[in-house]
Amino acid sequence: MAKKPQTEGSEDEAGEGEAGGSKKKKLIIIGGAAAAVLLIGGGAAFFLLGGSKEPAAEAVMAVQEEQPHAYYFDLPVMILNLSTADERPTFVKLEVALEVSDQKMLDVIKPNLPRVLDAFQTYMRELRASDLQGSAGLYRLKEELQRRVNIAVYPARVDDVLFKNVIVQ
Repeated sequence: MAKKPQTEGSEDEAGEGEAGGSKKKKLIIIGGAAAAVLLIGGGAAFFLLGGSKEPAAEAVMAVQEEQPHAYYFDLPVMILNLSTADERPTFVKLEVALEVSDQKMLDVIKPNLPRVLDAFQTYMRELRASDLQGSAGLYRLKEELQRRVNIAVYPARVDDVLFKNVIVQ
């Protein structure tokens, strides 16, 4: 069980075999990567450039038809004084628009406008300037005003209260 002595020729053949094998592996890896790049690029080009424009235009038209139209009712500008701990007056100037989904809702809101303005003003006069600070304060104000206007114009429904201008002085 002794080892056979290697001849010089057998070392050269073994070295060439290993070097040839690593070259083949590199070539296979590079070829596979190139094929993957071509497939991904071709797929991207197909999705971005392929197909006709008509189905996309039809889809846009279908979405526009499904979306409800919104109607807006502008309330008059309100300037209100806010509640303060000290005797220094603090005012807020508020411009609001009401968003409704149907033209008929506007016809219900118009005769109830004094009730809506009363609900807004009685609530706003109890607020402090600190209640209106930041986006969270304005969001809470928006939600509360929407709740109050929906109570005032029931059975109509206001979808959203939109602030056009809010100035606290």
